[in-house]
Amino acid sequence: MSELARELGIAVTLLYKWRKEYEEFGEGSFPGNSNLKLTPEQEKIHELEKRLKDAELERDILKKAISIFSKNG
Repeated sequence: MSELARELGIAVTLLYKWRKEYEEFGEGSFPGNSNLKLTPEQEKIHELEKRLKDAELERDILKKAISIFSKNG
């Protein structure tokens, strides 16, 4: 691995990371600029983070609306 890393001009740890990713995800490991292959747990976390962000945005909009309406009333 060390010799290969030197030939490629990359860190050995990167090769180990790529190997581990390939073992976990197979051919879908390196999608290029597409979405990364996620485990079911990672997909769930990603979805929950997106829903949380949307809920926080909605909350902030509602707070501003309440503030505007309470000043006018």
